Amino acid sequence: MEVELKEVLNDLESLKQSLADTSHSAPIDKLKLRVERLANLGNYGPVRRSKVKDMSAEVVDSNPYSRLMALQRMGIVENYESIREFSVAIVGIGGVGSVAAEMLTRCGIGRLLLYDYDKVELANMNRLFFRPEQVGMTKTDAAVQTLSDINPDVVLESYTLNITTVQGFDTFMSSLKNKSFRPNKEGSGVDLVLSCVDNYEARMAVNQACNELNQTWMESGVSEDAVSGHIQLLIPGETACFACAPPLIVASGVDERTLKREGVCAASLPTTMGVVAGLLVQNTLKYLLKFGQVSPYLGYNSLKDFFPTMEMKPNPQCSNVACLERQKEYLLVKPARDAAAKAKKEAEASAATESPLHIDNEWNISVVDDCELDKVDVQSSDALPEGLTRELPSADEYRTPLAETPISPADDLDDLRKQLEALNSA
Repeated sequence: MEVELKEVLNDLESLKQSLADTSHSAPIDKLKLRVERLANLGNYGPVRRSKVKDMSAEVVDSNPYSRLMALQRMGIVENYESIREFSVAIVGIGGVGSVAAEMLTRCGIGRLLLYDYDKVELANMNRLFFRPEQVGMTKTDAAVQTLSDINPDVVLESYTLNITTVQGFDTFMSSLKNKSFRPNKEGSGVDLVLSCVDNYEARMAVNQACNELNQTWMESGVSEDAVSGHIQLLIPGETACFACAPPLIVASGVDERTLKREGVCAASLPTTMGVVAGLLVQNTLKYLLKFGQVSPYLGYNSLKDFFPTMEMKPNPQCSNVACLERQKEYLLVKPARDAAAKAKKEAEASAATESPLHIDNEWNISVVDDCELDKVDVQSSDALPEGLTRELPSADEYRTPLAETPISPADDLDDLRKQLEALNSA
């Protein structure tokens, strides 16, 4: 575009020079001025920041990670920079998945794998993330375009495919196994899979892949009326997989594809999807960076601001063969894991009892046991400067009560008699 505008300017200048009558040069100058303005507009495009090699806690305006690294300084996270070592796969770049991808990108995740087969439509503009000029692009391409502008440090991999097809599922499995980002990583090539799809068939495909790979994943969803949602942690063999407790409509034998009616679409609120995406990413960060408690299941009811939680154990009669295999493996290692967890808990408890009552701090605050207060003779230290005296006695003088002289009843009668005699004589 810039080259073409320069050519137009050159043509206008040549036209002006070729005119014999200079009175016609004014309109040409106006055209040149407008073309120059258009050329200058191209210089104000989006500015992409350069890549940052190492995360820094330096508090300066030019540091994109200063507020994130503050979590480490405040003791919430032990090593925040380790987030660059993790890979997260997001299946479904819709109302929840796209926002989750943006949050993780802004948090500085190491690698994101994005899966979706759909294209951006104007009907998606009621949600967050996507922009009108991206209509017609695949959701994965549009996501890579936006996320790379936000944080070029994140490695982005996009897969435009349907994981419920045979070919799509095979590609999905092979991409999860790929360890090129961290060759020494145990297990699969990703640390966590986030399911943000909107149908049971796709969830079952993610469930099957994660059960086969023994891959931990999180499932999320928003209700059809857009006023509730949930997130769920699924650890193969340890927690219920998606086939262990299928939705009621599926367990009843109804094909979910028959529920969709022509001309009728589900409701969609960016607020509900934003809340669910936030809960999903918050638990993702807790899981990866090892802080806080990861919720096994967390619901959200926006009508009552209700957040139900519960745990779901695996079903010994699960229809998924891979799930049954993972359950057997978990039962074999469970005693050792329980013993290690108990020993760790006891070690932490003993360390807490042996630690001092109060450690040194920059404010010189100390803690005194209640029983020691009676032993300490506390005296006020508000001494007056030289030359000043107190009008009232010091508070310390009232600590020991003065001995009072006992008064007998006879003395009281003598005083009363004298007072009466003085009144009568007057």
